[in-house]
Amino acid sequence: MTRRRLFGSLCAMVFVVNLGRVVFAPLLDPLRAALSVDAAAVGLLASLVWVGSAVPRIPTGYLLTRLPRHYVVFATGAMLTGATVLASVAPGIRALQAAAFLMGTASGAYFIAANPLVSELFPSRVGTVLGVHGTAAQLAAVGAPLFVTAVLDTGRWPTTFRVMAVRAQWRLVLAGVVMLGATGFVWQGLFNFYPTYLAETKSLSEPTARTVLSVVFGAGVPAMALSGRLADRLDVVRYVLVLLGGFAALVFAVTVVSGFVAVVAVSLALGYVVHSLFPAMDTYMLGTLPDRHRASAYAAYSGTMMFVQAGGSYAVGFLRDAAVPFDWIFRTFAVGLVVILVALLVANWLGRVPSGARMAES
Repeated sequence: MTRRRLFGSLCAMVFVVNLGRVVFAPLLDPLRAALSVDAAAVGLLASLVWVGSAVPRIPTGYLLTRLPRHYVVFATGAMLTGATVLASVAPGIRALQAAAFLMGTASGAYFIAANPLVSELFPSRVGTVLGVHGTAAQLAAVGAPLFVTAVLDTGRWPTTFRVMAVRAQWRLVLAGVVMLGATGFVWQGLFNFYPTYLAETKSLSEPTARTVLSVVFGAGVPAMALSGRLADRLDVVRYVLVLLGGFAALVFAVTVVSGFVAVVAVSLALGYVVHSLFPAMDTYMLGTLPDRHRASAYAAYSGTMMFVQAGGSYAVGFLRDAAVPFDWIFRTFAVGLVVILVALLVANWLGRVPSGARMAES
């Protein structure tokens, strides 16, 4: 198989894998009503997808030193199939949570096997090919809310489913976790409850709110493709920090705008910025890690970062059950991101944010 054909197969695979991760976001409200559970329970459901995505990442990094990558990719497909079957027949919230965890586990193992492989297929265009691979994943995110809306119009919700290098590279791993972990925590809490937030706070109908969520993900399609190219051409650390600042500002902006047009405009910008961050961070990590440490250190970064992210949905659900307003939650999250951004800017100014390890080694 040629490099291009293999890359095309990976892009098709990542579409299916990512659909399993994002399909729960537009389902939270229907599941809450159908299963008669509280917001914390469905928030935990969404978080378990990302906890599951975090759990296998470091073990998969070790496993890849023993097994070929295509074995691992095949196994993730088989696991995703089984988890989807379980979700489609789940009798209650606990079984559905177990299925969500398994779907996340399949996705986590896939990304650890596939992302380093993609970067090695085209070593001179790491950011570009990671951006294309991310775009394929993002197309699934765009379609998920629309798919769920169509399914809910015709059926019930179950139809939707029918540490080797860490010590040597710990500064880089820590920088990656800080940059994307906190951002991902906020993003998980925001997008999983976004339709609920828009319906309750911005007075949109539920179908319209789910469509706006699709708009958010839709903005990520060009973002993934363009951001990878920009990360190849710009100072990637500064580029990532600009994106972090933009994301914090837009999270705050979501809470203050009113009117359908303004909400959609801010949602578009929010989706573009946050999805630009993902290929930029992968380019930073995979382009900076030395060859001998890349797979295992990337696995450590990815697994740790995903654990940090995973609690966002549960945190929002817990705070909502405590009667904390959505706007207060998201504004507090935005302020927290600004504090982290300031710390990162100071660290970068002092030369403490790692960059260029691979180039220095070569």
